[in-house]
Amino acid sequence: MKRRQFVGMAIALSAGLPFRGFASVMTPVSDLPAKSLSGTDLLLRGSSVEALGSSLAGELLLPGHENYEQARHIWNGMFDKRPALIARCTGASDVIQAVNFAREHQLLTAVRAGGHSFSGKSTCSGGIMIDLEPMTGVRVDPKARRAFLETGSRLHQLDRETQAFGLATTAGTVSDTGAAGLTLGGGLGRLGRRFGLSCDNVVGADVVTAAGTLVHASESENADLLWGLRGGGGNFGVVTNLEYRLHPVDPMVLAGDVIWPVEQGRDVLRYLVEFGDTMPDELSLEAALVWTPEGKPLVSVEACWSADHAAGEKVLAPLRRLGKPLGDTIAPMSYVAIQSHDDAGLPAGRNYYAKNGFLPRLDEAGIDLILATFLEAPTKFITFFGPYGGAYGRVPVEATAFPNRKEKYFVLMVSQWTDGDGDRHLADLRGSWKRIDPLTRGFYTNLADPDTSSATIQQNYGPNFARLSALKAKFDPMNLFRLNANVPPRA
Repeated sequence: MKRRQFVGMAIALSAGLPFRGFASVMTPVSDLPAKSLSGTDLLLRGSSVEALGSSLAGELLLPGHENYEQARHIWNGMFDKRPALIARCTGASDVIQAVNFAREHQLLTAVRAGGHSFSGKSTCSGGIMIDLEPMTGVRVDPKARRAFLETGSRLHQLDRETQAFGLATTAGTVSDTGAAGLTLGGGLGRLGRRFGLSCDNVVGADVVTAAGTLVHASESENADLLWGLRGGGGNFGVVTNLEYRLHPVDPMVLAGDVIWPVEQGRDVLRYLVEFGDTMPDELSLEAALVWTPEGKPLVSVEACWSADHAAGEKVLAPLRRLGKPLGDTIAPMSYVAIQSHDDAGLPAGRNYYAKNGFLPRLDEAGIDLILATFLEAPTKFITFFGPYGGAYGRVPVEATAFPNRKEKYFVLMVSQWTDGDGDRHLADLRGSWKRIDPLTRGFYTNLADPDTSSATIQQNYGPNFARLSALKAKFDPMNLFRLNANVPPRA
């Protein structure tokens, strides 16, 4: 709650209270039911909640506050949770106060940046949501080719500010995504085969640890923490600022879609598999198996060429001549525009569920299986498939916490629905994924199933898990930050 709001409430409801700073103008708060880290019920003393509210420059929202309902919702409507408190932080000092409160009360803790969470881990029921959404802003140093981002910012803010100087870094594929969450979990994107993951381009970060201490991580300061932040997710604290390395990228790229009837899907996917071994790093290709509103299956390939257009035309010519396309929209367009290309198909508030995996290889039988699984599913979903490799794979596995470096392809299934039959949609997609899963090795934690087991997460991190677990013990020994692809602290 902000001071002006407190004052207004005090005048209307509690005009005779003594004045002792912010807390004096707050309407007295009753003891508040909440959930502990272990899941047990607890009761937060009203006076403690008042003290937290008085310490924040931002708002502290409780159930019943006029802004609570809007603030508690995240992008994925499948998760309808009700935090006991929402701390709307405006800076690192607010984050420190919220983290100290959560630690001292052993309170279930979720951290929300952009809230674009497939797994729903950026919210919780009965705990505290540390909400970074008010902390927005991107500053670019064009001479040093660096961007400094407050971690409530979205990808479209990062893209817009950096492209004003003809610079960019890998930044996802949906512009409304929170930059921090994407980056900490890895960060695939249209520039990734050229410049690596978003996390590969992080050169510095400010982090509030579980002890409530603000530390800086870089190659020269807390380098072990920087290693963990490059793919280890939100396990080690609340990141309040990220510093990215930028690269020259012409604001105009060669991009768009080629579309075919699904009957040509085998030829399209085979082309991507064969071309994937030799395709230039400057090219991003992603196939999508989709259903039209009329129930017609199609296969499309989105292309984004981020270098010289004449060279790109030559590289893309075989794809555009493949089979008998129904449409071809590839043309010069702004990079910022292609970055919002997928936004309309993934609006906030729908219910989403996803399964994904990396593939070390894919043969004709695997291609046929992907197509058959898509066409034979009892409920309709989207399947994305594309070559991986390039700069992603040139970083040694042990150089960052992100483990999935050597695979060649990536596949993602996404179900979305607005009806109330969520159990059916979940069961259908899980059943379909069981057919594909044997082809995969590892998965992308940013798109992980919310029910992914600890053993599966450990297996996915592979040789990096032991180091991550030791790092967790150093910076978060009580596992306060557990609502993520969690790495428990080493005993």
